[in-house]
Amino acid sequence: MKKFRTLMDVIESRKSIRSYKPQKIEEEKLEYILQAFRKAPSAKNIQPWKLVIVKDRKKRNDLAIACNNQTFIAEAPIIVVACAKEDEAYGTMGGYMNSYPVDLALALEHLILAAAEQGLGTCWIGSFKEKLVKDLLGISENIRVVALTPVGYPAEDGRNRGRKPLSDIVCYDKYID
Repeated sequence: MKKFRTLMDVIESRKSIRSYKPQKIEEEKLEYILQAFRKAPSAKNIQPWKLVIVKDRKKRNDLAIACNNQTFIAEAPIIVVACAKEDEAYGTMGGYMNSYPVDLALALEHLILAAAEQGLGTCWIGSFKEKLVKDLLGISENIRVVALTPVGYPAEDGRNRGRKPLSDIVCYDKYID
């Protein structure tokens, strides 16, 4: 496994993986990435989340279908389904929105970076049919599915998709288009 010297090394090495080896994930690695998720910040530290860890082969196949037939998802030995307790989340972020999408994005990114550090691949899945995912996993109506990610050993390197330069995305002291 590659050793990383800095967090930036992990960030720069992480890529979306769309092909996985059938190799089982060691329990200590799974525990490590779940702890990274658990330690993420959330608005007012409410932690309005719950993960469903899906290992069952049939359920993984069914989830791939619920994710608009992204069949590569089922190749991974684990699919993480990130759920939000909308009613518990901080309700007035910025004075206009519920915090749960941001809370879950932060926590899932912690998990994704920890997975990369451990030599595991992931791919943020935002294309899914929430009702189908809920039905497959017995998720209550009042819970929101925010995102999913397969987790497994990569069978590919992933593509470097590039990033915009800082000059295109950062401005100082006032917003400039």
